[in-house]
Amino acid sequence: MTPCTIILPAHDEADYIGACLASILDQDHTGPVEVIVAANGCRDDTVGRAGAMAPAFADRGWLLRVEDLPRGGKIGALNHADGCARPDGIRLYLDADIRMGRRLLSGIVAVLDVDMPRYAGGRLVVAPAKSAVSRAYARFWQKLPFVAQGVTGAGLFAVNAAGRARWGAFPQIISDDTFARLQFTEAERFLVDEPYEWPLVEGFSPLVRVRRRQDRGVAQIAQMFPDLPARQGHVRPGRAELMRLAAADPLGFATYAAVALAVRTGRNNQEWARGR
Repeated sequence: MTPCTIILPAHDEADYIGACLASILDQDHTGPVEVIVAANGCRDDTVGRAGAMAPAFADRGWLLRVEDLPRGGKIGALNHADGCARPDGIRLYLDADIRMGRRLLSGIVAVLDVDMPRYAGGRLVVAPAKSAVSRAYARFWQKLPFVAQGVTGAGLFAVNAAGRARWGAFPQIISDDTFARLQFTEAERFLVDEPYEWPLVEGFSPLVRVRRRQDRGVAQIAQMFPDLPARQGHVRPGRAELMRLAAADPLGFATYAAVALAVRTGRNNQEWARGR
């Protein structure tokens, strides 16, 4: 069976890394797996908590490797881990606050175990939020075509060896997942209908901040790599589709629209913000 390397960048994720790694251990996949945690610039116990799980991975016959990098930065962590990974096989890029459904890894490996370039992801499920604003936003956002029908890559995406050969090191960009996804046409992107849980930030202002970062990331890619946006596919709903979704969930639509309006009318020069 084709081996799989899971690359997991982590910056101050002590509260999340254990659950993320536990969800990997719980996978029903039986093939060879190596997990590389690229802890970058951590000031908490991310490294210790991750390393403590190495024996459990060894018991499964899998390798867990924790790289303690002194400098923070996701792109640097991704490139360092890529350099540590075995040169062949499948690579799955995973954020440290994600929890994978039990059959997701085996489903991804089955889809990517081919010679032609492919990209795959799971069915994104927003984790339950405490904030009423975040719950309403998430409820509507999850029904948009890009999320409900596409392969978003948010927090989790995977490529086979032929697919990974399409680019070298990750460039210094905001949106690594968008960059990777747009290396592939819609026909080369595959949705595995197994869930993974993705957390959302709590409250209106953090939602605006994160959404601004996401929009800036997409704009940056369009500027740096002008040939890539043509591969976006069906991202925005048509007017009729949007009205149908709004009628089904007026509060969710109003919340989503308010965040979008605040993003367009405000200013923000930051390049990084947590998705939760």
